[in-house]
Amino acid sequence: GNVITATLNVATTTFTFSNPSASGSCCSFTLILTQDGSGSRAVTWPGSVDWASATAPTLSSGAADVDIFAFITVDAGTTWYGFVAGQDMS
Repeated sequence: GNVITATLNVATTTFTFSNPSASGSCCSFTLILTQDGSGSRAVTWPGSVDWASATAPTLSSGAADVDIFAFITVDAGTTWYGFVAGQDMS
């Protein structure tokens, strides 16, 4: 699997997911996000992400807070299933 880490250091970070496996093959990755020293940073997720109840999670907002997300696709990235693996892990 792939694990990606990022520190949020601007008001809003926009993510793009690219180069998934071909349709019919599973592709997944884990994204670990850390708020910078200011905290209260936001994320714009790709429109292809399908969250439970069609609602993206609210990020932890404290300085240095850590949130972990997992993403899975089986259709070459047309739909990414997004899951909260842990929040406020700091």
